[in-house]
Amino acid sequence: MKTLGLIGGTSWHSTVEYYRIINQQVNERLGGANSAKMLLYSVNFEELKPPADWSGWIEIANKLTVISNKLQVAGADCVIICSNTPHIVADLIQQNIKVPLLDITTETSKYIAQKKLSTVGLLGTKFTMEQAFFRNKLANYHIASLIPAEFDREFIHTSIYTEFGKGIFKEETKRKFLDIIYDLKSRGAEGVIFGCTEIPLLIRQEECPLEILDTTLIHSTAAVDFALQGHPIYN
Repeated sequence: MKTLGLIGGTSWHSTVEYYRIINQQVNERLGGANSAKMLLYSVNFEELKPPADWSGWIEIANKLTVISNKLQVAGADCVIICSNTPHIVADLIQQNIKVPLLDITTETSKYIAQKKLSTVGLLGTKFTMEQAFFRNKLANYHIASLIPAEFDREFIHTSIYTEFGKGIFKEETKRKFLDIIYDLKSRGAEGVIFGCTEIPLLIRQEECPLEILDTTLIHSTAAVDFALQGHPIYN
């Protein structure tokens, strides 16, 4: 079994979900008392909040590269950043580490392509919704993406940082998110990407009018697939 190197803490609430899902899936696939081999570097989220300009993102890329190399030296066979927004600099990090970085945008795009969905809604931080890094990756797989109106994007972004990152999940926030999702459906979305790893903690599939494309679950599953490549029991 390969060793996974996780960069978590952005936020720690969703990092818990990564740890749970990965271990649960490894045990389901291998049985017995099997669990995942993982190294976790949990950052102080306050120090890695998304910056307003590109120079700030370069600084974050450098910090995440240093952490990735620490995980690599400690024995990690790949790096998994347990959050969507930092993948804006995923390519810069990958250029400066020797092990693979499992890109959440690539894994999500591959998953959606396999499901043969052509148009999806994209929810997340303003960076994830408005910057090109996620939408371009989807486009590479011939998937069109829809984002909410500007005032809805602001609401989503604010909710992520003032509520979800603190473990606060309000019923009224859920209702507003569902209204936004209904609007995306009316515009032609066949599914909705929860492009923030905390949103699945707010809304369950049975509450949602569109198929949920849960980046936390998709990314964690890809990590398990990587970890078990060549494993004699699984393969």
